[in-house]
Amino acid sequence: MLKLLGSNKVLSFRNLLSKSVIQKTKNYSRSSIQSYKILTNSRLGSIERSQVLVRDNVFPKSNLICKSLNFRNIYSEKNSSKMSTTEFVRLPKSVLPVNYALELEPDFKNFTFNGQVVIDVKVNSETNTVLLNSAELSFKEAVFETSNGTKMTSSSVKLDDQNELGTITFPQALPLGTGRLHISYTGILNDKLKGFYRSKYVHPSGEERYAATTQFEAADARRALPCWDEPALKATFDVTIIAEENKTVLSNMPLLDANRVEGSQNLKRFRFDRTPIMSTYLLAFVVGEYDYIEDKDRNGVLIRVYTPLGKQELGRFALEIACKCLPFYADFFGIKFNLPKLDMIAVTHLSFGAMENWGLVTYRETALLVDPKNSSLMSKQTVAIVVGHELAHQWFGNIVTMEWWTHLWLNEGFASWIEYLCVDHCLPELDIWTHFVNSDYCRALELDSLKNSHPIEVPVGPPSEVDEIFDAISYSKGATAIRMLHSYIGDDAFRTGLHNYLEKFKYRNAVTEDLWEALTEASKKPVNELMQLWTSQTGYPYINISHLVNSNGETVLKLSQERFFSNGAKPAEQENFLWKVPITIVTKSSYPNIHKEIVLENRTDEVNLGVLASDEWIKLNKNTIGIYRSNYSPELLLKLSNVIREQTLHPTDRLGLQSDVFALSQAGLLSAADVLKFLEGYSTEENVTVWRDLISNLMSLSHTLLNTDFQPQFQAFVVKLLKPISKKLGWDPIPGESGLQGMCRATVLRTLGINGDRETIEEAKRRLEAHFNGKLVPADLRSAVYSSALYDSQEALLDRLIDLHNRSDLQEEKMRIATSLGSVRSETLIKKVLNFALSPSVRSQDSVTVICAVCSNTSTKLSSDLTWQFVKENWNTIYERYSSGFLITRLCKTVTENFATQKDYQDVQAFFKAHPVPAAQRSIQQGLESIQVNQAWLERDEQKLKNFLSA
Repeated sequence: MLKLLGSNKVLSFRNLLSKSVIQKTKNYSRSSIQSYKILTNSRLGSIERSQVLVRDNVFPKSNLICKSLNFRNIYSEKNSSKMSTTEFVRLPKSVLPVNYALELEPDFKNFTFNGQVVIDVKVNSETNTVLLNSAELSFKEAVFETSNGTKMTSSSVKLDDQNELGTITFPQALPLGTGRLHISYTGILNDKLKGFYRSKYVHPSGEERYAATTQFEAADARRALPCWDEPALKATFDVTIIAEENKTVLSNMPLLDANRVEGSQNLKRFRFDRTPIMSTYLLAFVVGEYDYIEDKDRNGVLIRVYTPLGKQELGRFALEIACKCLPFYADFFGIKFNLPKLDMIAVTHLSFGAMENWGLVTYRETALLVDPKNSSLMSKQTVAIVVGHELAHQWFGNIVTMEWWTHLWLNEGFASWIEYLCVDHCLPELDIWTHFVNSDYCRALELDSLKNSHPIEVPVGPPSEVDEIFDAISYSKGATAIRMLHSYIGDDAFRTGLHNYLEKFKYRNAVTEDLWEALTEASKKPVNELMQLWTSQTGYPYINISHLVNSNGETVLKLSQERFFSNGAKPAEQENFLWKVPITIVTKSSYPNIHKEIVLENRTDEVNLGVLASDEWIKLNKNTIGIYRSNYSPELLLKLSNVIREQTLHPTDRLGLQSDVFALSQAGLLSAADVLKFLEGYSTEENVTVWRDLISNLMSLSHTLLNTDFQPQFQAFVVKLLKPISKKLGWDPIPGESGLQGMCRATVLRTLGINGDRETIEEAKRRLEAHFNGKLVPADLRSAVYSSALYDSQEALLDRLIDLHNRSDLQEEKMRIATSLGSVRSETLIKKVLNFALSPSVRSQDSVTVICAVCSNTSTKLSSDLTWQFVKENWNTIYERYSSGFLITRLCKTVTENFATQKDYQDVQAFFKAHPVPAAQRSIQQGLESIQVNQAWLERDEQKLKNFLSA
């Protein structure tokens, strides 16, 4: 599953274990263990080992209700001594599914559906009760059919809506062995973007109509059928859908037949082939009106891209990428794609960016459709990455699935890494690994520098806790850790280990340590020892780097590691973890080759680099692969600043350097004025991704400086920094330029416009007027033109852009306009955009993105203040829409994290105390912590920055 943040993924949404590591419990087999944890009580300064074994066949007499630790409290060091508990039911293994024969008939008038399911089961132990998952379903009885055909009707059915359970009791014990469970039921075709839900779309005739689609991850298959809705309880599925004969009806497997329903004029029974053994969250079906295009990959797999009616050609780019991706993964994993077809479909409403349902992958329109005339190169890049991500799951996640949601990070982190490997294969011209450093590496380190972060691998109790870990740690830090591991053991060993892992656990479930064991065996390196520390410990280190020349004339590097906190706090002993840190060292004479590499295992170490010339520069972390910040001595940093001007280093290294100095400044380890002086060396920068990350950091500081009287001088600094590259690139394409140069032009011009550069603003207005009159602005430049023109616009221009949004037939263009509207600066216009965000003109899945775009405006404090006021005033509406899921967690964090005063901190704290959001508790704490970080940064560096900017 892919989570999109803004225009990117996580793509794209920022302690417990110290020297201890999660270990497998030797006293029980894998199948006996649901979770195993070693808990650190940092208040006591000691380790309390509490292994929680709650699998039902470990404790068969008390398996149904167990106490699951509330990990939101555990993983905040402030609350580490407080362990509240919540009741959590893990389904027993007394009766388990083997195959589901499912028939559904959606009713688009009443927004309900009728369902029948016949479940082949295996009764493993004597019981007269069947416990399964059911949510928002209604049924009053069930029938158990024995292997010899004898039928027994249930004596009672109890549906527990709160815990999403159905308890079916029979008058006598079920016979051991095989049997069938028959259930007829009704359900709700909801509008909550989960389970089996309705999705409104506009037919080419202009009529509003509805489709039905699914989103079952993490635990919402139970809203479509009574089932054992846990990833380890796999089964096969025979799906039948009753729908109008003119509808497109899809499921995971190919259609077997579509026969008319007896007594009906227009209904058909669409029957699909049996699926492989798989988890319930991968089941999918869609009913609606779609066109498609198709092709076969070089291995003969039929691939189709389904689009809204009349838009099938917009699926061409994604189809081409998929035809390259599937064979790439088949070769990489050494295992062929094992379904006869792959469908990818653009649905109107989807909470996540995409979902990897086996054989039927669902996408938002913006994540799948590309218009050759109106789509930007950034959109093409996003589509390629999303397709690469979801198709990676067809192997890693679908063939082998995590045993429980505790191991979700491996599913998502792995796909978030290998998607880049795949795109680099398909589109090498995109310089995609530099994009990875910006989009995933830096995002992960930003979030993980907070005390309210969490380990990569978080013990999860009830599936409701999963929403909070669909974040930049699970996705982006997980991907970054996999990238570091791949570099550490090498590509050949990595591929061999992956292949062996997938073959060993094919159609089964696995835990994180199973992959480490396979990679250890393949590489002969201590993967488990290295990676357990990175997955079980919150945070990461910064490396202090200094040097001396010994009596032999040899340069000796002195290294030390300490946990990095963005608030600059010195870690207490129990939270100052040690990591095994793979470190690469490059020098002027060795670059681009590595001069030396080590694994830093101790708190301090020394590395002899041999005799180096006096003008040699030294840099750690080649290509920004290792998970750490580099804190150079002033002398070493000065030499690197000169290298930046010369553009000697690879873009990933230039990007990583500025990211590090910003983070170190935020933590008080480097003066913010010194950072700005260092950044002056980037005035010759030409790489779009380096600029993107640098600009993001500058805008973060700009947000904080809105609380001062010299923020306009900072904007002037930004404009001065970007003017050289702006003059070089101009407004129009240069003959022979690459697509990335065009992206750079758009990034730079937009930044100049939103920072008040009059020359840019006036040219943007001129081009926008021509755009309205039919001389279209190139797609890559539209966001820059829209945002810049709105900088000091009147209401009439805002209205024209809203009208352009409403008339656009391309969702990408709608979102480009909608997010650009956040650039308005007057109180009246800001309020108008915020109201527009919650209007029917904006899809509910996109409203949060538009609200966040407003509060991210760094040209006026009104934007963040009025957004927060709007959220509070409209909280009931917002919470009703997004009470669970990652959208509410993203909103709570984004609209609060840029404040920088104690008054704002207290206001945010008081509001969420009065309006608790269980699904976003950690995100709220992260937002509050970010306010404190900003406040401390400002108090520490305000005068130095003012002096620098005034000089």
